[in-house]
Amino acid sequence: QVQLVESGGGLVQAGGSLRLSCAASGSTFSSYCMGWFRQAPGKEREFVTVISWRGGNTDYADSVKGRFTISRDNAKNTVYLQMNSLKPEDTAVYYCAANRGFYSRDYATYGYWGQGTQVTVSS
Repeated sequence: QVQLVESGGGLVQAGGSLRLSCAASGSTFSSYCMGWFRQAPGKEREFVTVISWRGGNTDYADSVKGRFTISRDNAKNTVYLQMNSLKPEDTAVYYCAANRGFYSRDYATYGYWGQGTQVTVSS
């Protein structure tokens, strides 16, 4: 099993940047693909980005491509989400998740989730 704790959320003006972190513990971090998802009020949880076990492959939702960057440091058991050029529509609770078997956009394939961190982008 793996435990995940997100940090780095907050309030930022449109056009600004934030960097989210997700610290993992309890298992071999490099055994997991890591994803970021988000959920806005009244909306379903949606895929944001995923990074493969060693970081060689990444995938992004079209809505964040070119603005967000996912990375991981397996020595520090941490995955990051750098968010630039933020827009009000990026406002949501952001969750990191771990997936042992699949490099996937499907949240149902992720077995481990953090508690989420709120990101609010003001216009």
